[in-house]
Amino acid sequence: MKKNILPILLFLFSLNITAQHNRERIKAIKVSFITEKLDLTEQEAQKFWPVYNDYDKVTSKIRHEDIRNIRREIRRNISTLTDKRAKDLITKLNEAENALHKQRMELSAKLLQIIPPKKIILLKIAEDDFKRKMLERFKNKHKKGGNKG
Repeated sequence: MKKNILPILLFLFSLNITAQHNRERIKAIKVSFITEKLDLTEQEAQKFWPVYNDYDKVTSKIRHEDIRNIRREIRRNISTLTDKRAKDLITKLNEAENALHKQRMELSAKLLQIIPPKKIILLKIAEDDFKRKMLERFKNKHKKGGNKG
């Protein structure tokens, strides 16, 4: 039994490292993409990225932990949810979505002190374009992978 645990632990550890590496790679591509689209000056970039990274960290936690956990509970328990629990989950989901909106509003207010308003609009467009391109890349990668074998 002990002989089987080490290979399993090594495999899980390698998966975690691979996932972390992929997240870091995607983040680096996103930084480059946004920097190019916004045409940030060096002074703007020095002030912009710490503010944006803080925003991204908070909103990622909300999206990837809070909202994902709520949706996971809904999927797992949909057939047995009571009306009371369903109402509680709707409230939690609305609170998480409101928190995302609040963070976006705070980001805009902070960025108005750093970059011109037009660049804030370009940021939203760049974020949407980046998400769209990443989704297309993901879909194409899985189409190619699905055709193998």
